[in-house]
Amino acid sequence: MNLEILEEARMNRKPCPLPISEKELCDRYEKVYTGAVNDVLRDMGYLYQTLPSTILPLREEMTVAGVAFTIKGSKNLIIRNEMEERAEMLEAIHENAICVWDTSEDDESAQWGEVMTMASIRRGCRGAVVDGGVRDTKTVLELGFPVFCKYRTNNGMGGRFRMVAYQVPVQIGRVEIHPGDIVFGDIDGVIVIPRDIAYEVLVKSEEVREKEVDIKQWVTDGMPPTEVVKRGGYF
Repeated sequence: MNLEILEEARMNRKPCPLPISEKELCDRYEKVYTGAVNDVLRDMGYLYQTLPSTILPLREEMTVAGVAFTIKGSKNLIIRNEMEERAEMLEAIHENAICVWDTSEDDESAQWGEVMTMASIRRGCRGAVVDGGVRDTKTVLELGFPVFCKYRTNNGMGGRFRMVAYQVPVQIGRVEIHPGDIVFGDIDGVIVIPRDIAYEVLVKSEEVREKEVDIKQWVTDGMPPTEVVKRGGYF
């Protein structure tokens, strides 16, 4: 079996440079909305970039965009202290990151909590997206840290779940996520933008936002929907 081509395509992909800083890119994404980004990606042929609809913000007003820092784990009954590995992972988090947990569809444990939130904030992390659970919810909310997850629970990971790797390609639902991709979440869920098209998608999404100002005004003014469409509008 020869896996060299697959390995090169999946495991050796390096984050490409961006024409603006990661911080500016993420700040600007947070001023648009996921629906506009989704429409732009669809028009570019990317139909499956949205994470499962079960992953939602802890609070509806939470909005966050960041550079994917990926973490992989799964259910595991092995009892062995993994605090050193978790500490190394937390120290590897980079500025403007958003931690993305692929839990292999776990439905029992909390992969995120108060102390992990505090450590991530110190590293300049912007938020977390967890295909699993969160605990210490009250204090996480008090810290003002954007978190998107499937559920809340008081279960910790110990004896139930283990982290197995970080900064590796992961998959949540139908979406493949590579370290360095852009992850953007708001009240309508989370979407992943491949890094090599992230700036182009941003600019087009900003154009959509500006165009919709006119469309909304036409509708407010009582313009018939057919005329709105003739002028380039949509519903």
